[in-house]
Amino acid sequence: MKTGTRALGIAESYSGTARVPTADHTDSGHSSAVSSPDSDADTDATATPDGHTKSVLCGAVVRADRVVDGLAFETCTVGGDDATDAIASLYRSLGREDVRYVLVSGIAPAWFNLVDIGRLASTLDRPVLSVSFEESEGLEPALSEHFAGDALDHRLEIYRNAPPRRAVEVNAERVFVRAAGCDDDEAARVVRAFTPTGGRPEPLRVARMAARAARQFVGN
Repeated sequence: MKTGTRALGIAESYSGTARVPTADHTDSGHSSAVSSPDSDADTDATATPDGHTKSVLCGAVVRADRVVDGLAFETCTVGGDDATDAIASLYRSLGREDVRYVLVSGIAPAWFNLVDIGRLASTLDRPVLSVSFEESEGLEPALSEHFAGDALDHRLEIYRNAPPRRAVEVNAERVFVRAAGCDDDEAARVVRAFTPTGGRPEPLRVARMAARAARQFVGN
């Protein structure tokens, strides 16, 4: 992949109280009352709102040679259903037609505000990769525990229609990728190209740090 190829990484940060570990959940950087096996894990414990209703989303444009080439911010509702639209709005705010790929940390940011990556890929006309970092039994039990009625049905529909998670080996580590808008082989090449060291793609690493800093700055 050419060194100037650009990807947009999307990560979030919000405050909450950890309850149920789920490997498809994003790394929100929230304050946790229940420790996960790795307190700085890329797959957060699921969190319930704790006086905060918004999660800060950061989009980081990063080139394949690790040059950071742009930042943008948006918010989505903790426990809501607006994450997909919020990411689309963030992408449009950048005005960056040179972004080739969009990488999203997990599929269920902001306490099960599920990202419809198929719809997002169609809306943005770009491949969208949801990247998570741990083995998972799936989100359906946790969704059924915390939601009912239309709220549950809506989330289950998005989750069941999501592309399957595929394991990708990168730098002697393993990540799990859902790909919409490209095939699994291309998705694996993208993840490896944007992960020069360790197991975290650089666009997601930068976006996570920026989202945390923005949340702390605004006191969310």
